Amino acid sequence: MSDGAIPEKKPLTALLTSFLARTGLSAPVLPWLFARVRWLIAPNIYNFGYALRTTVASLIALGIALWWELGSPQWAPLTVWMIAQGSRGKSLAKARWHMFGMVVGTLAAIGIVAVSPQQPLMFILLLAACIGLFCFIGTLLPGPATMTNYRIHGMRASGFTVAIIALDGSADPDHIFLIAMSRATYITLGVVIETVLSSLFQFRLNERARDRLASNFISAVGKASDALAAMMSGNRNALRNSPEMLASLASLGDQIEFSEIEMGKHGHEGDHARAALSDVAALFSRALDLSALMDDPASYGTTWQKLADRSRDFLQSLPDRLKDPPEFPGLMAELASLRADSRLDAATCLDIEMNMVTHPPVKIATEVAVTREGQALHVLGDLLDQLQDALTQFEASRNPLPHDRFHFAMRTWRDWRIASANCLRASVSVFLAGVFWITTAWPDGLVFVMFVCIVCSLFSTLETPAMASRAFLHGAVCVSAVAMVITFWAVPAVTIYEMLALVLMPFMMIGGLAFSNPAMILGAVAYNLFLTILVGPLNQGRTDEILFFNTAMPLCLAMAFCTWMYRVFLPLDPDGVRWDMRQQILRGLRNLARKRHPKLPSDVVGISVERMVRLLNTVAGRRGPIIDAYLSGVLSGMTVGLAILNLRAILIRAELPPAAAHDVQEMLARMAQFTGRYGGHYGRTARATRLAVASLERQEQVETNLSQRVEILRALASLRVISAELAGNRLFFDASSPYLDPIFS
Repeated sequence: MSDGAIPEKKPLTALLTSFLARTGLSAPVLPWLFARVRWLIAPNIYNFGYALRTTVASLIALGIALWWELGSPQWAPLTVWMIAQGSRGKSLAKARWHMFGMVVGTLAAIGIVAVSPQQPLMFILLLAACIGLFCFIGTLLPGPATMTNYRIHGMRASGFTVAIIALDGSADPDHIFLIAMSRATYITLGVVIETVLSSLFQFRLNERARDRLASNFISAVGKASDALAAMMSGNRNALRNSPEMLASLASLGDQIEFSEIEMGKHGHEGDHARAALSDVAALFSRALDLSALMDDPASYGTTWQKLADRSRDFLQSLPDRLKDPPEFPGLMAELASLRADSRLDAATCLDIEMNMVTHPPVKIATEVAVTREGQALHVLGDLLDQLQDALTQFEASRNPLPHDRFHFAMRTWRDWRIASANCLRASVSVFLAGVFWITTAWPDGLVFVMFVCIVCSLFSTLETPAMASRAFLHGAVCVSAVAMVITFWAVPAVTIYEMLALVLMPFMMIGGLAFSNPAMILGAVAYNLFLTILVGPLNQGRTDEILFFNTAMPLCLAMAFCTWMYRVFLPLDPDGVRWDMRQQILRGLRNLARKRHPKLPSDVVGISVERMVRLLNTVAGRRGPIIDAYLSGVLSGMTVGLAILNLRAILIRAELPPAAAHDVQEMLARMAQFTGRYGGHYGRTARATRLAVASLERQEQVETNLSQRVEILRALASLRVISAELAGNRLFFDASSPYLDPIFS
């Protein structure tokens, strides 16, 4: 290289390779090592921006708290990290519900201390009951039971607030109001600082929120259209192998609320987006009906195949065409042509059937083939109609309508047994921690109980609290080590707040970057929450060795205690969860068949989606043969349930011939007994369904009244769907079988 030449820059991988060569490590270690630390050494711009923004906000909150000479300034930055999220909508939603939870928790804490002066056991009982009640209510609130749903976070914040106020107030009940107001001041300060600062980092917020709504829907439609196209190509398992698509609809629906907050309350784009995602889920259920009717592809002729090929090509091109708004009118025109052709072809099949019936003798094999083709064409038309509804709602969300009054309510389906279990789990854990504190007279037991209350408030509503608390324990251990270095080495050397902020900033940045890494998110939450708690910055002193260890030790012991409690008291039993879910599905089918006012089709689809989400959450998303089999069973249960509702709607119209109506009623009466762990009546129900199919097929072959023939065909299609699902998933629907769970065999 000549003098003055600019040295060539080496990429990061080349530098790491040369470093590994010097240390003697093998080259294959490089990809693994880089993947493990990429979140720290090469974060993307959004993760880095989140970490920087939240770090600055927490340091500002801490500085203001010290400037105001508040007694416990560390609670202000803790609140910042508790509500900070990657997007403006998420941060605002969480901040609102955190403030609501703070108000509720403050009032509850004042009441608990006021009614139990000098009564430690009563105080612990009331505290445990209060936190358990918050967990019970949070489990029943709308939205998924995850860390991303901030209605539930409002109840978590209530438990957090009641713990930090009531436990401090129990030692000085005469000043409970002042303690409550000071804690509320810290929380309010943290909320205000985070929301104000996050708003400064937003650019083109409204446009980006609209783009996010559109991209989420296109992503959902893309997954659904791929599965439908594969099914129409002959892949019978295409729908069974894509339960994550339905499960993702729940999380996408959760994101709509945050986009609404970012767009403001000037329109109904979020309502249209929720309706569009609901139509996508209903589209999937229509596809399951069509898949069940396609058991014998030989029954479908060239007419069906041509329309199926056109529909498949349309579905495959749909996601890319939705990305181009000017293309939308042409896309809808093509969809309208497909819908019209499906109806015309179905009517043609019906006309051929009528000609056969009115000109005997009837060729049974030909008539059956035409009938099945007509049924498949009719269901395909329903599927395309549902797709049109979804696309219409999507366009309304992307291009708001003037004077729009549309509203689509957020729905949720909760299990009271799960809510009760979450309540008991939290209450018993807090009560035992309090009893331990009272009986041992541990001077720092109050800190131990406070951390137990915080963990129980945060994690008792999750599907896997033991796994979450274990990750939290790992984060607590890591933050204790980091805080020890800061407290013993850095803090004694600084005398002004600016230097303290410079010391804390890199460690907070590490926590913020770790929070952006999905594999480390729960441990990072513990790290970010408790860093300033352990460092304990003060105006008139500093945390010494005794105070530090008297805070860090109760913290780690509280994490370990909660992890142990979640494993021994009402622990998560995946086999039991699946068995209960299976029993609920069978019981639900019975209720759909016999109740005077059954659930709506949208409720059946929504409950099934929630069940699939819970199944995947109980195994942390790790699929296996048993989970796949249960997911297939949930889909089958949803398909059978929708078919039962179709049959009941046909009976309500009262256009079936008396004999056909009697057969359908007999089948539904047998389905009304379709439940129970032992003797689940599977055999008799399946037999009644097959007999009803055979009877309606005979009646349809000789029926000359057009309107009654159409009703028979509709009932026959639903019965064939039920028969196919009962036969294809016999082990799941037969309640006398343990079905893949060795614990019940």
